[in-house]
Amino acid sequence: MQLDINRIGQIALPVSDVDRAEAFYGGVLGLRKLYRFGDLTFYDCAGVRLLLEKAREPGNLRHGSVIYFRCADIALAVRELASRGLAFDSAPHLIAKMEDHDLWMAFFRDPDDHTLALMQEAPKGYAPG
Repeated sequence: MQLDINRIGQIALPVSDVDRAEAFYGGVLGLRKLYRFGDLTFYDCAGVRLLLEKAREPGNLRHGSVIYFRCADIALAVRELASRGLAFDSAPHLIAKMEDHDLWMAFFRDPDDHTLALMQEAPKGYAPG
């Protein structure tokens, strides 16, 4: 049998307040909520589940890797999320010029100070407007 572990099924993120996290991830970001079970809330991110779970020690949250959300138009996504009250740490900016596209990102934080980002793999020469 060949080992086949090339797909991520779920990412867990500790939060201090599940209701507040639901308001942010569902209400502000607009992620599709799958279900809630006690202090666990699950969202669908294109087939990868995002699990928000109440931290054992809410005052001492672990901050892990950045979660990058793909978008089709980073300028439009930033404008829409800003209109919902989201503050960005940085405006969309060019991260890298790749061989076949340009990589753009804009960073922000959730209510528990986890770093999140929008990313767009844009056509060469793209400039957000």
